[in-house]
Amino acid sequence: MTKHQQKPASYLERLIFNNRPAVILICLLISIFLFYQAAQVRPQTSFEKMIPLGHPYIQKMLEHRNDLANLGNTVRISVEATEGDIFSKEYMETLRQIHDEAFYIPGVDRSGLKSLWSPSVRWTEVTEEGFAGGEVIPQTYDGSADSLEELRSNILKSGQIGRLVANNFKSSIVDIPLLESYPDPADQSKLIKLDYQKFSHELEEKIRDKYQAQNPNVQVHIIGFAKKVGDLIDGLVGVALFFAVAIGITFVLLLWFTHCFKSTLAVVITTLVAVIWQLGLLHTLGFGLDPYSMLVPFLVFAIGISHGVQKINGIAMASGEATDALSAARMAFRQLFIPGLVALLSDAVGFVTLLLIDIGVIRELAIGASMGVAVIILTNLILLPVVISYIGIGNRAVKKSREEAAKDHPLWRAISNFAHPMVAPISVVIAVVALAGGVWYGQNLKIGDLDQGAPELHPDSRYNLDNDFVIRNYSTSSDVLVVMIKTATERCSTYEALSAMDELMWKMENTQGVQSAISMVTVSKQVIKGMNEGNLKWETLSRNQDVLNNSIARAEGLYNADCSVAPVLVFLEDHKAETLSRVMAAAEAFSAEHSTDDLQVVLAAGNAGIEAATNEVIAASETTMLIAVYAAVSIMCLLTFRSLAATLCVILPLVLTSVLGNALMAFMGIGVKVATLPVIALGVGIGVDYGIYIYSRLETYLRQGMTLQEAYYETLKSTGKAVLFTGVCLAIGVATWIFSAIKFQADMGLMLTFMFLWNMIGAIWLLPALARFLINPEKLRGKA
Repeated sequence: MTKHQQKPASYLERLIFNNRPAVILICLLISIFLFYQAAQVRPQTSFEKMIPLGHPYIQKMLEHRNDLANLGNTVRISVEATEGDIFSKEYMETLRQIHDEAFYIPGVDRSGLKSLWSPSVRWTEVTEEGFAGGEVIPQTYDGSADSLEELRSNILKSGQIGRLVANNFKSSIVDIPLLESYPDPADQSKLIKLDYQKFSHELEEKIRDKYQAQNPNVQVHIIGFAKKVGDLIDGLVGVALFFAVAIGITFVLLLWFTHCFKSTLAVVITTLVAVIWQLGLLHTLGFGLDPYSMLVPFLVFAIGISHGVQKINGIAMASGEATDALSAARMAFRQLFIPGLVALLSDAVGFVTLLLIDIGVIRELAIGASMGVAVIILTNLILLPVVISYIGIGNRAVKKSREEAAKDHPLWRAISNFAHPMVAPISVVIAVVALAGGVWYGQNLKIGDLDQGAPELHPDSRYNLDNDFVIRNYSTSSDVLVVMIKTATERCSTYEALSAMDELMWKMENTQGVQSAISMVTVSKQVIKGMNEGNLKWETLSRNQDVLNNSIARAEGLYNADCSVAPVLVFLEDHKAETLSRVMAAAEAFSAEHSTDDLQVVLAAGNAGIEAATNEVIAASETTMLIAVYAAVSIMCLLTFRSLAATLCVILPLVLTSVLGNALMAFMGIGVKVATLPVIALGVGIGVDYGIYIYSRLETYLRQGMTLQEAYYETLKSTGKAVLFTGVCLAIGVATWIFSAIKFQADMGLMLTFMFLWNMIGAIWLLPALARFLINPEKLRGKA
């Protein structure tokens, strides 16, 4: 027997195995309760969960949410005439019906809804008698040829070309601002949170499908945050399918590895119990699943299988010496519980560091992943050995284990050469070169989105095709930065305020990546020009306050009720990281130069402002989070092994994987954003398991007096093969994500596949090479 097997049973071991029926009963009762809770988990997300609420931009946006409309969460429906243009009776009737249909969809801010049919959309012209104007679609409109010609004339005079009407007159937009919460129709005193999936489905069913079928000459395009999130949530069905495929693949590979059906079934079932417990706890604590936290059940399953494989492997090896299944289970528990516990605690502490990032969805992911790791301690480290103590390991598996232990393994013998005095330096040099190359290429890694539209979805997805249509046909894109000019009450129309807006618009329009900018200055200049017979020389700001006050009377929606806040709307070509960085730098510089006690240039709102704030938070948090992850994992290893050298052997391969992972993201054109940042931390948290298991077993053999290479060979025969199997098995499981209809999940699948494999390779290849330089076997034998 080994020294681990000769150690007296700990209090925890006696408590568990002397009360096995109670352990199983308690787990069964917990499972019943949490299964009921898990069955009630629903996809849910919200606009505010996706943004960094503590960032100054977001705080300013929320502070002025009631002052100005359309600063953030909006949906735009572009109604295209596939033949001809919008000036037909049939098209205009369809547009009217879509406008009215959208008006009554729950969650729409009806006061801000805007289309050609909105009374607030007006035209203005200068005549010999002064200004004339009215609704773009007058009350006298009847769909006749004369009415349509009048409509054409009104649109030309409305200033809406490129905004509500396409530049080629073949489509127009219904602009729909949304409410995050809205009164319950059945009880106006209660508020209902906007259900993005339901809202997205209503847009599809009540607008796109209905009116495209009703009028074959109409094509509907829908973009906006709510639509994008709705499409992502719909993709969760596909993720559930991938989860089922991953379970099937894992079961087959695990059966091949263990040669025992009942133990394979026990591992898969206890791991699924862990997933159910995690989902049940999530619902019990008031959380749901969003598109970004959908990877958590996968991670819980992956981590559970990893530890389950180690347990079954340990029990199979112990069965060769034990007299019965109970003794084998107790021996394996005695040997593997502490390394498994340390590995899981390291995972949990690593996941908790994600709480440092001030974005709701990432924090919920951290909580969900930490809860998942906590339940694995109960299901896979405690419940699984107890179950195996009853059902045992199949005779074929025990026989196979004995044969494996007795015979020589050429493969493991060859791999053990990584610990050889001549090979170890070569491995370290290769690792250093790879590290340097990864650091160099990783400098190309960008913060934020690198593509137009919704990078979370594939370029050929319906949403991105719709977004591309809007970008190509309108002067005002869906990427809007809102800079707010804040003054004292009734002072936003002063020459000083309007002059600052005018200068800001000029600066922004001359910044690369900006399409156009509008504000109340745009309206003021047009009105002043009109009051002076349309002479272009008068298209400027007047210093006469009465003239200015009169000129902004028609700038509805471009200043708040008491004229203390006025927005400058800057329309961008896209929301790529470089574009946002360049535009925000220009806006920040202008704000710093022109803000005074009387006039403040406040940043920022609009979806571009939100994206910029998110990018800043991620850029500031990325390094801090990684330092915290590695610090937490290192402390756990130090407490366990009480050796800096041992900690370095476990941690340094993870560092190499992180650096190479960043280089891979740069090579694949994947930016660091809300969807991908957690993967970096999760990869470290999961990867540490391999190193802890291998080093723990390696140290055991070194204490028995073996040389490093011989000890590593024995480690590979036992724990090493389980680590190798786990890495390959989990990589194959998450590789199914690469085929997801949701691009960011495909990206995460690719990254997790890479990290599972490289963490496994690092533990098997680099750890023994580092041990050759850092570990003193004589000192370990002296402590034995």
